Amino acid sequence: MDAISAHQVVIVCGETGSGKTTQLPKIALALGRGKLNAEPGKGRLIGHTQPRRIAASSVAKRIAEELKTPLGDVVGFKVRFQDRLSRDASVKLMTDGILLAETQTDPLLKAYDTLIIDEAHERSLNIDFLLGYLREILPRRPDLKVIVTSATIDADRFAQHFASAKGPAPTIMVSGRTFPVEQRYRPFEESREHDLNDAIADAVDELWRDPHNAGDILIFLPGEREIREAADHLRRHVSHQPLFRSAEVLPLFARLSGPEQDRIFESHNGRRIVLATNVAETSLTVPGIRYVIDTGTARVKRYSFRSKVEQLLVEPISQAAANQRAGRCGRVANGICIRLYDEKDFDGRPRFTDPEILRSSLAGVILRMKSLRLGDVARFPFLEAPSPRAIADGYQLLNELGAVDDANELTQTGAELSRLPLDPRVGRMILEARARGALEEVLIIASALSVQDVRDRPMEAQQQADQAHSKFDDEKSEFSGYLRLWKWIADARGGHGDTQKLSNRQYEQLLRQNFINIRRVREWRDIHSQLLTVVTEHKWRINGEPAGYEPLHLSMLSGLLGNIGWKLEDDEAYLGARGIKFYKHPGAHLKKKPGRWIVAAELVETTRLFGRGVANIEPQWLEQVAGHLLKKQLLDPHWEKKGAQVSALERATLYGLVVYSGRRVDFTKVDPIAAREIFIREALVAGQWETKFAFLQANRKLVREVEGLEHKSRRQDVLVDDELIFAFYDAQLPADVASGISFESWYRPASRDQPRLLFLTRDELMRHQAAGITTQSFPATMRLGGVDCAATYLHEPGDAKDGLTVSVPLFVLNQVSEERCEWLVTGMLKDKIQALLKSLPQRPRSRLVPLPESASKLAEELSAPEAFGAGSLTDVLLKRVRDMTSIDVKRADFKLDMLPPHLFMNLRVIDEHGRQLGMGRNLGALKAELGAQARGAFQALAGLNVKASPEKKAAAPEDGAKASSKVATAPAPAALPAGQRYTAWTFGELPELMEVRRGAQSLIGFPALRDEGDAVTIEVFDEPAVAAAKHRAGLRRLFALQLKDALKYLEKNIPDLQKMSVAYMPLGTSEELRTQIIDVAIDRAFLQEPLPTDEFAFKKRLEEGRGRLTLIANEVARLASTILVEYAAAARKIKDTKIQPEAVQDAAQQLQRLVGKRFIADAPWTQLQHFARYLKAIVLRLDKLRADPARDAAKLAELKPQDQRYWRLVAERKGVVDDRMLEFRWLLEELRVSFFAQELRTPQPVSVKRLDKAWAQLQA
Repeated sequence: MDAISAHQVVIVCGETGSGKTTQLPKIALALGRGKLNAEPGKGRLIGHTQPRRIAASSVAKRIAEELKTPLGDVVGFKVRFQDRLSRDASVKLMTDGILLAETQTDPLLKAYDTLIIDEAHERSLNIDFLLGYLREILPRRPDLKVIVTSATIDADRFAQHFASAKGPAPTIMVSGRTFPVEQRYRPFEESREHDLNDAIADAVDELWRDPHNAGDILIFLPGEREIREAADHLRRHVSHQPLFRSAEVLPLFARLSGPEQDRIFESHNGRRIVLATNVAETSLTVPGIRYVIDTGTARVKRYSFRSKVEQLLVEPISQAAANQRAGRCGRVANGICIRLYDEKDFDGRPRFTDPEILRSSLAGVILRMKSLRLGDVARFPFLEAPSPRAIADGYQLLNELGAVDDANELTQTGAELSRLPLDPRVGRMILEARARGALEEVLIIASALSVQDVRDRPMEAQQQADQAHSKFDDEKSEFSGYLRLWKWIADARGGHGDTQKLSNRQYEQLLRQNFINIRRVREWRDIHSQLLTVVTEHKWRINGEPAGYEPLHLSMLSGLLGNIGWKLEDDEAYLGARGIKFYKHPGAHLKKKPGRWIVAAELVETTRLFGRGVANIEPQWLEQVAGHLLKKQLLDPHWEKKGAQVSALERATLYGLVVYSGRRVDFTKVDPIAAREIFIREALVAGQWETKFAFLQANRKLVREVEGLEHKSRRQDVLVDDELIFAFYDAQLPADVASGISFESWYRPASRDQPRLLFLTRDELMRHQAAGITTQSFPATMRLGGVDCAATYLHEPGDAKDGLTVSVPLFVLNQVSEERCEWLVTGMLKDKIQALLKSLPQRPRSRLVPLPESASKLAEELSAPEAFGAGSLTDVLLKRVRDMTSIDVKRADFKLDMLPPHLFMNLRVIDEHGRQLGMGRNLGALKAELGAQARGAFQALAGLNVKASPEKKAAAPEDGAKASSKVATAPAPAALPAGQRYTAWTFGELPELMEVRRGAQSLIGFPALRDEGDAVTIEVFDEPAVAAAKHRAGLRRLFALQLKDALKYLEKNIPDLQKMSVAYMPLGTSEELRTQIIDVAIDRAFLQEPLPTDEFAFKKRLEEGRGRLTLIANEVARLASTILVEYAAAARKIKDTKIQPEAVQDAAQQLQRLVGKRFIADAPWTQLQHFARYLKAIVLRLDKLRADPARDAAKLAELKPQDQRYWRLVAERKGVVDDRMLEFRWLLEELRVSFFAQELRTPQPVSVKRLDKAWAQLQA
């Protein structure tokens, strides 16, 4: 009493059970404090705070009993939603939260003359805030006495906190009425065979081994799950112990139903084991406890600043908490405490549990400080200052709720929130519900979220409970489920309409049957009632009509923005704010799976991070309630033709989650300067505006013309660059013109005064004049194959269309001449000639310097109409160069592969609709790919309109080239009978050329006989080579039809046919061999050039060849026999050679390509003479292989590149082989003889170098 009288602040330190809680208010009364000792109407209260409501009410009852006064008269209590205090009461028990709430209406706490802050060692957030707040106001309230009590020895911190000029606040130590407690350390090593539950069972055995030790045991465990597991284990364990088989095992945790909790405090006779969480450390005193088993862990709530969630983590407890637990068994007698960890572990633990302020969100504290104008939270005199990170996190939550702005100043919403004695999140929901007409529903849901779920789920009846609760479940929202549950609870009582109202007992029975916790229902109603009181005090109207899903969930969402989630693909998880990942809680009360976007009432981390109380939301709602938090990013500002404006794509994220993306916004409103620049560059300079303004169309046309000059001259310095055109528009457009609408508003009146406003001139667009660019030099069309084809020009090195591109109709493709393509157009001739001259060897090139002048002179001569396009450009240039240099320059000296691609004509093959079928600079490759289609298209055209050429010289197939064919002089029919079959020459003269008309243009066709087996027909072809090949086969058939008897004789009298057939067997049948020999014999007897073109010439040739047919057939047979003998030898040798597989494989491939099924008919007769030598070379090569494999390998390495590139070209051209390719093919065979069988000699010198030259000519 002396200390309290002498000092403003006193610290009282004593363990639980010392009586400080009940005696200190009485001491204050004895000192004359409180209303009891003052004049009526003038006294003040003795305030006494407790951390828990149950403690406040029970302490008030106990003191009232000791003072022998009714509860509420002298001593009363006020806790959340319950007030038992008369107007003249002197001692007011309350929770620390109540006192904290009163600071808003009574900042200096003038209602009190004494304040007792009890259980300060718990260091809850409210207690720390009160202690700091009291220190602030004490200088302004010198009459106020403050008594701080603590159950631990950490009193120095409180004493220093309230230090004054006289020094630290005095500390008074109070001893408790406790018995000695023996500490036993029993650490265990967890393994598969021995876990925590086994260690607990061992400790129970140790304590109850002596029959005299019959006291109850209190076991501390971290959580409900661990308690249930340990209880099951212990029940099984004690059932096998004779001494304590009947022992009772009871759990104790916060979620237990009322009756289950009451069982703990009921008197009993036998032994009892109570398994409890840390709720039994200080708040609840379990009677009859003699022994404590401490596992040393507890679930501690920690706030994660990273994920913004409360985490319930299992952590080792502090020394102070361990001592509190041990003290629980020293109340009634000497006690024993078994700690399931060692003493070293105990000594290494922190002395005290971390204050809640260091592991909590500070949003509520900051909000209250802001409303009380207590200044900067970082400077507030907390007992332990929170970290800057925690403060920043608190501000972040308030910013999320819209309670503070970006400068951390209180907003109007924040000011309203601070007046609500509620959690800031709940307060924010209520404010939003007020605006959206959803107050009734949100008050129900918010109060439900403030209490434990009223739905019980006992371990032994989980399925029945789930079934009973399913009627409350909603498809989309657990919040809506709370409304259903609330309505059911209200309706279950009855008394509405015709229904009879249930008695209290019947009502409670109904709730129990549906597994609804009665005590929690009352608490839910109390909280709802108090929230309703708050709303009523503010005169806010409750909505008369039920709120829809959207306004209700928008209201909830406003307070839970940090708890939104977006469903990940192929995963049950949701991506939450700031990159966290959480899952729907397994016990969620929903009929269906949650949607793509959800909000959770809370995020709690246990084994995983779970979202509890989830509901489906729409992402567009986030804009309405979280507009101040959205991080918006503008991407890709661009000109939009359709809207005639500059737009950007907006992307909005909330805490890293994309709320929307790709939303078009008017960029003019965001950045008018940048928008104006884009408008000028894209709409006006680039011409990306579809408008009818004359200036824009005229300027575009002018730009295209100048660009065309650039492409033709292959210079990029004719057109001024875009910057100068931009500067032209920029100088004339007003600063506020940045869209189609604003431009039109300005331009229409302005152009009336200046009709030529914004018109560019040709001089303004050109840096210099492009000399020599005429339509004659660069025509828009070119005549190819007798048809005018469109020509375009492009200067874009690397582009597929760089240079000259000619669009060739498909039906004319096979008539396009490679020679004409070489010439390009006269405007490009000088550049091509100069490039060809530059590719020459140094000696002839040196006689042509300066090359530009020589090229100009030659181009001028060859551009003359009579010279341009006549023959091959390379051949013409070769002759001129020889004349100019007097050097025997070879065709291969022109290195065509050194020329840039744009100096070769690019042919674009199109169908009748203008669609591209193929494109390239290699005419042979295009014909190989599309030749068959082209032939079909031509013949379809020829079938519609086929006329014989007039009896004058036919039109040449190419402009400038002279027709090498003559038209037959005999009268020709008006039209060839297409498809008619002939067995003799009865169709008159067959012209070499025919005219096929397409509109105003003429094409040249080539008629030919076609072999039909037992007759011939006449067809028109588009290529002379194809026509010639078909005609030879048809003519052969026509001769054979006249020689039936002679051929029958030949078939029976071919020498050595049977012997030859055996050798030919791997390739084909005897009949196929005989047919080839006779066909070749007919060719050599009757088909010498010139071929007959009329009936007279045909009959004359028939008589001339009839007599020598047998001799020729015998000659062919002898050659075939020789080749087949050598073929058999080579095949045998290849099969028998087992070394050097690469060489053997190469020889086998050579043999296969050389001797095919139709080798006699397909090989030219001159080359067939060499086949035996080629085959002997294979045998000789393999004979030498064993003696010198290295030489063979070296030669093969030289040969292979030549061989591969030829056969690759054959594949590219789809088997179509021209004369130059055939020449290269037979050079390859001669090179093989030269490499591997020199003794057989070659008709002419051959080397790799010579093949390279031949290849260069072939590629040209």
